[in-house]
Amino acid sequence: MNRQISLIGAPTDIGAGTRGASMGPEALRVANIVPILESHGLSVIDRGNLVGPANPWTPPIDGYRHLKEVAQWGRAVHDAVHAELALRRLPILLGGDHCLAIGSISAVARHCRENNKKLRVLWLDAHADFNTNVLTPSGNVHGMPVACLCGLGPKELIEIGGTVPAINPKVVRQIGIRSVDAGEKRLVHEQDLEVFDMRYIDEMGMRHTMELALATLDANTHLHVSFDVDFLDPDIAPGVATTIPGGPTYREAQLCMEMIADTGRLASLDVMELNPALDVRNKTAQLAVDLIESLFGKSTLMRK
Repeated sequence: MNRQISLIGAPTDIGAGTRGASMGPEALRVANIVPILESHGLSVIDRGNLVGPANPWTPPIDGYRHLKEVAQWGRAVHDAVHAELALRRLPILLGGDHCLAIGSISAVARHCRENNKKLRVLWLDAHADFNTNVLTPSGNVHGMPVACLCGLGPKELIEIGGTVPAINPKVVRQIGIRSVDAGEKRLVHEQDLEVFDMRYIDEMGMRHTMELALATLDANTHLHVSFDVDFLDPDIAPGVATTIPGGPTYREAQLCMEMIADTGRLASLDVMELNPALDVRNKTAQLAVDLIESLFGKSTLMRK
């Protein structure tokens, strides 16, 4: 695994339906993400926060809220993430809401095309985020990033990485899903997205789920993890706007992260939707940092 880490803050809730995710990057810093990663022998540079338009908090137009501003943030994230990958560093995007993944994953996909690498995206989330402007009940773009990355979205968003679609749905593995809108369900099925929902995890266990999600990774695969904090059960992670009960427990989440770490293939990471305004004494940020630490090799015992 690359031991040169770059943190990139994206302090915006431009794609969300609740204010507060814009404070996520600072909460993760307050939870000591830098010294904790450094304690594992990683070299960490905090690039500070990207700058983008303020949240105008206006109603949707043609099924999209804040499309122009979402696109501006997406381009800023794309450029920052692509620059770090070009420097052979491992970018960690500190969100912000999940619409920002359009920028980060399009940058990762572009990097993979430029370097003849295969891509695998693990989408850890309570939601499939596969809505379109026709299907969305809200117009909030944080419910659309996977669809946009697969080419189903407005020109302003699907073209951010320079190639449409940015990714093939076949590279995505969604884990922990438990809330999908009715029309979105049909689209997920049509696009043949690979989804390990909570029922699957309940029946088969997190270990089997992760073995399948990580199958066929090789030395030429770039592994990107997009971690929406609402992936976790709200009992342990209250600091998110879109809490859906019945998510992974602390131990299941730790196993998920440790198995990703065991592959040695993690090459980029998003940490999304942390909302300190809804948190309890920064508990959710501390848990997120604890799980990120496991992604980078924290384990109870020495592992072979």
